[in-house]
Amino acid sequence: MSQQVAQVDTLFLHERKDDYTVAVRADGQRALHGVLELKDTAAGPRPARLRVKRDTDEDLRSPDQFVELARRAERIRISEQTAPEKRDRLREMLSGYQLEAKVVRTCRYCANAGRYSPLTSDTAIRADDEHICPSCAKRELEREMNYRNLQAGARDRLEDLLLEVQDLERIANLLKGRLDPDLTKFDEISSTVEDVDPVPTSSLDVHPNLKSLITDQFDTLLPVQSLSVENDLLEGQDQLVVSATATGKTLVGELTGLDRVLKGEGKMLFLVPLVALANQKHEQFEEKYGHLANVTIRVGASRIRDDGNRFDPNADVIVGTYEGIDHALRTGKDLGDIGTVVIDEVHTLGEEERGHRLDGLISRLKEYTRVNDDDTQWVYLSATVGNPKQLARGLRARLVEFEERPVPIERHVTFAESREKLDIENKLVKRAFDEKSSKGYRGQTIIFTNSRRRCHEISRKLSYDSAPYHAGLDYGRRKKVERMFANQDLSAVVTTAALAAGVDFPASQVIFDSLAMGIEWLSVQEFHQMLGRAGRPDFHDKGTVYVLVEPDGVYHNSMEMSEDEVAFKLLKGEMESVATPYDEGAAVEETLANIVVAGAGAKRLNERMIGQVPTKHALGRLLEYDFIDGATATPLGHVVCRHFLSPKRAFVMLEGIRSGDDPYDIVGDLELLENERR
Repeated sequence: MSQQVAQVDTLFLHERKDDYTVAVRADGQRALHGVLELKDTAAGPRPARLRVKRDTDEDLRSPDQFVELARRAERIRISEQTAPEKRDRLREMLSGYQLEAKVVRTCRYCANAGRYSPLTSDTAIRADDEHICPSCAKRELEREMNYRNLQAGARDRLEDLLLEVQDLERIANLLKGRLDPDLTKFDEISSTVEDVDPVPTSSLDVHPNLKSLITDQFDTLLPVQSLSVENDLLEGQDQLVVSATATGKTLVGELTGLDRVLKGEGKMLFLVPLVALANQKHEQFEEKYGHLANVTIRVGASRIRDDGNRFDPNADVIVGTYEGIDHALRTGKDLGDIGTVVIDEVHTLGEEERGHRLDGLISRLKEYTRVNDDDTQWVYLSATVGNPKQLARGLRARLVEFEERPVPIERHVTFAESREKLDIENKLVKRAFDEKSSKGYRGQTIIFTNSRRRCHEISRKLSYDSAPYHAGLDYGRRKKVERMFANQDLSAVVTTAALAAGVDFPASQVIFDSLAMGIEWLSVQEFHQMLGRAGRPDFHDKGTVYVLVEPDGVYHNSMEMSEDEVAFKLLKGEMESVATPYDEGAAVEETLANIVVAGAGAKRLNERMIGQVPTKHALGRLLEYDFIDGATATPLGHVVCRHFLSPKRAFVMLEGIRSGDDPYDIVGDLELLENERR
């Protein structure tokens, strides 16, 4: 015994029901855990029995051994949780041996387990009506997190918050969907101001009609617009413009495109990834520039029913989707002399599904303008690019990068089950709409979710007027929603993540009901693109983003991570580089389209593309599939190209048709193929 406790740092005493816990620390470690009983004598209270715990057993020791331990101790401490009368009894007992003890605040959980854990204001964590140590608080929190099967990123976040706010109940409530702004706030993306000398609109060397229009609206250009002009935008310099949402980069393309139109230097193509965005841009251009130029639209639906009612190939300004213009090229349409091509959302080049098609479209358009001997200017726009310098080199464009954010964005994270999210969303939407900014605008919300069905479900549950907004709605309905939101008649729109790039609502708040796009988790780039829609400088003082995280939540059994893991990956993640991936199907599809457009020049088009296309392998497959005959597409190849079919989908359809299968069965086989791909 004496050997074990030769150097006693602390002897600690804590009240039990009828006795006292004894904990002895030697050399910074627990050396003994026992139970002390006292007895009353004529001289006062004295040790009656000492029971030393050994795992599940107890050894009965002489009371004198307790006295020996006490005399060897550098300090004796009594827990503050011990009742005053029992503290006095301990002190009287120790005084009988000329020993003194100090009362200290300790962790009761530790004390009951025979551990000495003194608490300070920096370490004490509130738990119900008492304070406990960080280790015990973490263990209590861990039970809650284990119950909800929370994963690493979320666990780290909650443990950090626990140590920061020192209140176990407040942290545990975050797992129950409670909105505590001080705790849900993850970080703030500060507003930043980059020192750029604004270019006076009166100094612009543009067509007089365009100059008159612009000078009536603005005295000076916005910083990103000024940077672009200073980098020879109006001298025909190709540019990649990377700047946050709502910084005014769209006008960069409009400015040079309309100037060239009015000077007779060719028409402008303004290309976007989605029909919803094309419709929106078309309407805006008609309103802003319709009195100066003819504006038309060509969207993806045109490849199914090209009745010519909306698309005028002779118009001065063509607003189109990538697919709509690509279909025109694949089918040999004459787009006339093109002076300017503006590619909005050019980071789409990095998407697995659509990236190769945009890559191919750019190459085919460049071939079209080369053949027509046009001096075409190319302007590429994006808010989110992880490798802007590399992408600018690949596009052979000058980089204009502007990192200013016009308003700050607060990012919040809270945890909720799917059914709890609806209640939280309702509270957040109401809170935002009930407040007005210093500019006089109500707070309005975009809620992003992963399915059209969920859009309607959420919208029905919101107390204030709101509307679903997705590609399944007809054009008229979507335009009505856009107008109502712009007029502040709606508190919120609920839209799919797939339409993130196509929604241009001046919202103060963005809520992520899910972090999935369909059955795929969002990328960091997509996440930033969506959250960047919170807060507009002319409307709001700040933007607010709420990420509602379902612990251990997934939206398809193919998803390897859960939503709480993904949330912190997205919040902390670096922006992905934009690089166009090519698998065999993508290589075959783009090489076939290049042959249809350029014949024997397809190799030149492939080499011009951003991604690395395995041309020889793709040509071999095209010959094997009977899609080409030499450097010419076969009739089958033309059909496959015209309808943007992957080789696998084409062969499923061919096999079904040749076998005389019912059309519904063929559609079913295509769905099975899509599910296998996922």
